[in-house]
Amino acid sequence: MKKTYLKIMLLSAFIAAVGGCTKLNEEVLDESPVTGLTERQIADGLIAPVYSQLPTIYQHTNYFALQEISTDEAILPYRGGTDWGDNGIYLSLHKHETGSTDPNVRSTWNLLVQGLSRALTAISTLKDNKDPNVTVYIAEARGMRAFYNLLCLDLFGIAFVKEDPEGFSKIVRGAEAIDYIKSELLAIEPILDNTTGPGRLTKAGVWGLLARLHLNSPVYRDVYADAFQFKSEDMDEVIKYCDKIIGTPQYTLSADYFAIFGNDNHNNRELIFAVDQRADLNGHNRMAYFSLSGDQYPLPAFPAANGTDGPAITPDFYRSWVNANAPVDPAVADPRFYKQNISIYTNPGDSCVSDFNIDRGILRGQQYGLIRKSGVFEKCPDGKFKVGKLFNVSRTNPTLPVNFTEFIDFTTAGSNYSTGYRVEKYEFSRKSSSGRNFGEADISIIRLADVYLMRAEAKLRKNDAAGALADVNIVRTSRTAYTVQPSPLSATLTLDLLFRERGFEFYWEMNRRTDMIRFGKYESAWTEKTNSDKKKRIFPIPQTAIDAASNIPNYMTQNTGY
Repeated sequence: MKKTYLKIMLLSAFIAAVGGCTKLNEEVLDESPVTGLTERQIADGLIAPVYSQLPTIYQHTNYFALQEISTDEAILPYRGGTDWGDNGIYLSLHKHETGSTDPNVRSTWNLLVQGLSRALTAISTLKDNKDPNVTVYIAEARGMRAFYNLLCLDLFGIAFVKEDPEGFSKIVRGAEAIDYIKSELLAIEPILDNTTGPGRLTKAGVWGLLARLHLNSPVYRDVYADAFQFKSEDMDEVIKYCDKIIGTPQYTLSADYFAIFGNDNHNNRELIFAVDQRADLNGHNRMAYFSLSGDQYPLPAFPAANGTDGPAITPDFYRSWVNANAPVDPAVADPRFYKQNISIYTNPGDSCVSDFNIDRGILRGQQYGLIRKSGVFEKCPDGKFKVGKLFNVSRTNPTLPVNFTEFIDFTTAGSNYSTGYRVEKYEFSRKSSSGRNFGEADISIIRLADVYLMRAEAKLRKNDAAGALADVNIVRTSRTAYTVQPSPLSATLTLDLLFRERGFEFYWEMNRRTDMIRFGKYESAWTEKTNSDKKKRIFPIPQTAIDAASNIPNYMTQNTGY
């Protein structure tokens, strides 16, 4: 037993990079004496690090930045000419001019490689464990290795095959990478069940990943193709795995759309696989405040928890909502667009409230909220919180209203603190020490609405427009918890309409780049982006990884175009 534990300690402390040529500095996860540790406790200590990378991967400056700010959904200018400058990395990302030294690319790459390394460590070491459930733990670790490889394939065009922790990885691309990831997922699918989700990989989670892999396989086979070839057999597999999930009674669409992104969403039955952010608020998730004004304070208990004037949606993406619902305003046409919680917007006399909750969704125009002076929130004579028009006090411009505009770009005028409509999709933490940096809402990786819309897309690509429309309308008409009631689409469903619908359902959820590439939209022009180079569909391999592998000829080659 002691020998086994020492092996665990060594592997946890020093893990070679997946490529075998870069050393990762891992923290020792447990230095307690071996005495008293059960096989289950040792197994738990090995599987936990496999998942622990997820909150950091899904931070706002890692996977979110690559998947959203590179698209027509999100734009992040130099706010006021200074904030969010970061040497122009967000401008370059949006314009498809990112280089191999980009820190967000490097950070995301490193996190994925570390995730692969931790998964391999768990797989290797758990083989000696005697706990009755160790087979499930090994299956989870293999599944997470496949998931991290799927992200690597999607972002960088490569996957890593490695079974020996002491050896080197084999780098695979295209069809070989697809086949490897698929084989790993198929191998573990019979072993898993659906009792441990959504924060751990389940059978349904594997089905969802297989559906996603098959749906995107035309891209992964030939990422630079002029036109992607969607094979009928791949679409059949998408439908098969989506059918399995939809047929599982424990998953249902949430009538309350914004509850999917709320603090108490861990038990929301729409979530299938998610980043678990409950325990000790283990995520450093700034999704809630990333987009808000520095003068918006959503939590009465946290007078320092304000926004940071980060990214906004582009006018192009906003116009897709307007055009889809004209002449009706999208806020009164689609419950996913906006949820009003601050009553003063429609009842000007409601300037004193006992329970304050910020509006959710896409925020436009003049903003109202808690009035903060000298570090505290003002109160009405009856002790309630005072609510009123917000001004840019934190930006030393106390007479300038916080009035979000549709207009935003990289010019001086377009980079002001109030340009761009903002997104408040995720709920602010009510438990963290700051109310700001930590997110207690699980972040969806796969949810049931995506399953329906993946199935719709597969049906549509097989020329079953009626079946596809039925799936889209199941999702559209499910969000019934609000005064604004959804309506079904009545037009004949096309790929363009389905792409638009995915934007409405999944905005700010880190799907957009992958969707845009698959639908042939990523080379299009939008606000501040005209680059049509198809080689930018995947990101550069970080220069640090290239340099680390330089002593192995032709091992790590840069992606074309970088």
